[in-house]
Amino acid sequence: MSLGNVYRGREGMVSWALHRITGLGVLLFLLIHIADIFVVRYGAEAFDDLLVIYHALPFRILEIGLVGSVYFHALNGLRIILIDFFDWAALKQRELFWGVIIVFTLMFVPTAILMLIAAID
Repeated sequence: MSLGNVYRGREGMVSWALHRITGLGVLLFLLIHIADIFVVRYGAEAFDDLLVIYHALPFRILEIGLVGSVYFHALNGLRIILIDFFDWAALKQRELFWGVIIVFTLMFVPTAILMLIAAID
């Protein structure tokens, strides 16, 4: 098999995969959030015991990942809306993808730093 026959997904495929992965991450958080709110039914003490888990460092790091997932998913969703509604955007998919990456980085890095500082304190 020659290399010419191998599919080499570019920005569109990477964007599609990241959009699905971040969407699943946000969905997983939502399901966990619904489950932990359900614990309130067993009393405030049970709920407070559960909240201790959320203050542990591994969970705080996962929380940073959640924020990154929300940022990317939202920005990429705007890119998808532009492509769906405007003809010019369909011709600029590569530029729009890199725009999403740049804006995501500018938003996420300071947020992640602040959250990490708060998690370590």
